[in-house]
Amino acid sequence: MHRIAAEPLDVLRHRTSAKWRLYDADVLPLPVAEMDYPLAEPIAAALHAAVDRSDTGYAAGSRGVAEAFVPFAAERFGWQVDPARVTCTGDVAMGLVEVLRQVTEPGDGVIITPPIYPPFFDIVTEASAKVVEVPMGGGIDEGWSLDLDGIDAAFAAGAKAMVLCNPHNPIGHVPPRETLAALAEIAAKHGTTIVSDEVHGPLSQPGMMYTPFLTVSDAAREHGVAVTAASKAFNLAGLKAAMVVTASERGDAVRAAFPYEVEWRMSQFGSIASIAAFREGGHWLDGVLASLDDNRRLLAELIADELPGVRYRVPDATYLGWVDLTALGWGDDPAAYALEHARVALGIGPQFGATVGRGHVRVNFACTPEVLGEAITRLADAASARG
Repeated sequence: MHRIAAEPLDVLRHRTSAKWRLYDADVLPLPVAEMDYPLAEPIAAALHAAVDRSDTGYAAGSRGVAEAFVPFAAERFGWQVDPARVTCTGDVAMGLVEVLRQVTEPGDGVIITPPIYPPFFDIVTEASAKVVEVPMGGGIDEGWSLDLDGIDAAFAAGAKAMVLCNPHNPIGHVPPRETLAALAEIAAKHGTTIVSDEVHGPLSQPGMMYTPFLTVSDAAREHGVAVTAASKAFNLAGLKAAMVVTASERGDAVRAAFPYEVEWRMSQFGSIASIAAFREGGHWLDGVLASLDDNRRLLAELIADELPGVRYRVPDATYLGWVDLTALGWGDDPAAYALEHARVALGIGPQFGATVGRGHVRVNFACTPEVLGEAITRLADAASARG
């Protein structure tokens, strides 16, 4: 399998995105979910061509992105998407908020499953709903799972929707098809909605391919809405394009009720880049997945060798590792200690869930093996210095 090599630090530090501007130059920045790989050439070519023709106006609706996504989704995931059932918007978070606004009333409960991508907490409240936490079951040692009984109970207590993270950020869990089907039945029983964030779907490893929620059953199609994008898999977060996908008349009504400007939030460059990614970026993506496979295993080896007592489960998807640093004695927020004493920036565990995130960090391993190795060595040196 060919591999895409991440760029070296001396090149990366010329980037002006958040990952490379939030920290001092001596810090290894591993918290922000941006990859260090060079942009896929077909995407770069499409963007350069757009600039050359001064094609910098408004994006012309959802159809182009939707039609490019259809064969990509079918080939990679066996997901048959109807392009007429796709509405684009600026990014996944925008899509989630707009869906929640349509399927809940102010004050309604919305289930999330910590440890979870921190903006989920804000997405729910931005939609004028109330966060209902149902933590993930299992854990690093035994493996993760959705707490279906807890979700059922939360719906029974009045929650009206759930934001599913499929695959799950930060733990890299890929829910099996039977679990998703059971979740759909629970939603059908309560007449509620599953809003599935599937932006990490293309970053699942071949041995644990993710299942799009809308493919699992009629109940999922009736009670589900998917939100996804090329942004995470192809490192396009700055270009602002995402898709809200439905597969039933009930779901279609959600999209139809969006305010007019929701679709206009997609950027022209986001549309152009997404089309190029879905049509021509597959070879690049396969190379990135091979490199990520190496790095997710390398991280396990480095931790075992240099940080005894630290716990980490090799994720099945994403380029993010959820690491339990409790054994180091660095407190509830070990990322703060790591930044001060090791000059390594990590995702702040408690932001992913005040209780389940204590003592944990999120590590972005979409970097060179050398950077990953240096980061773990710095953490190990800080641990040794502390005694």
